[in-house]
Amino acid sequence: MSALPDEIAVFPMGVGSNLIVRDGGLRAAVIRLGRGFNEIDIAGGRVRCGAAALDAHVAKRAAAAGLDLGFLRTIPGTIGGAIRMNAGCYGSYVADVLVEATAVTRTGDVVKLSPEDLAFGYRSSVLPEGAVLVEAVFQAPSGDPDVLAVRMEEQLAKRNETQPVKDRTAGSTFRNPAGFSSTGQADDTHELKAWKVIDDAGMRGARRGGAKMSEKHSNFLLNTGDATASDLERLGEEVREKVRETSGLDLVWEVIRVGEP
Repeated sequence: MSALPDEIAVFPMGVGSNLIVRDGGLRAAVIRLGRGFNEIDIAGGRVRCGAAALDAHVAKRAAAAGLDLGFLRTIPGTIGGAIRMNAGCYGSYVADVLVEATAVTRTGDVVKLSPEDLAFGYRSSVLPEGAVLVEAVFQAPSGDPDVLAVRMEEQLAKRNETQPVKDRTAGSTFRNPAGFSSTGQADDTHELKAWKVIDDAGMRGARRGGAKMSEKHSNFLLNTGDATASDLERLGEEVREKVRETSGLDLVWEVIRVGEP
């Protein structure tokens, strides 16, 4: 891969599951990895996969081999995006299982990145400017394949019951103010979950143009059919303002917004 001119921005894109592209479009070299970057290899308790591999496929292949990456099963998107966002649920995160990631820099160099290099935080990581993730290696805990398969199906059913998976949405809109995802445990607390503070602000079901906050799960921003990116982003900002007024909390966008208005 040759170097790109400095004036050209680089935007790696997976399957767009956590993304709003503004109505004016994106002026950048958009790089989407295709065939050849979605392979999954398992050996010695480690899972090596391309950055274009789907999270769900990696979880299922790992489970069949007796390795537990089940938290990825319910996360839409690709491994590259999961690393970029330190994706997680049920108390597990990419940062817990990543051994190393491989990326290609703007200058065409191939670099290995450790978890320390990526400086993982809640729904965040640090990548070199313009770098494109191409591969990851995970060290997963072992488990019985049948038990892992049943658990993943139960978690998938729970997600389908509680989230608007059949609607047009970019996934969870805001990060939880508590700074961690739901654990799924009986003692999990909801006071500082994004959906709870949105509910407390009276914004469940709120609308702007074709955009709507889901009534099924109020931390999901929906396109009801004809929403512009502006409708979606402005409604999100209205939600943030209402939450700020009612609770004093400043919700942080989890959905990535790029491009020009």
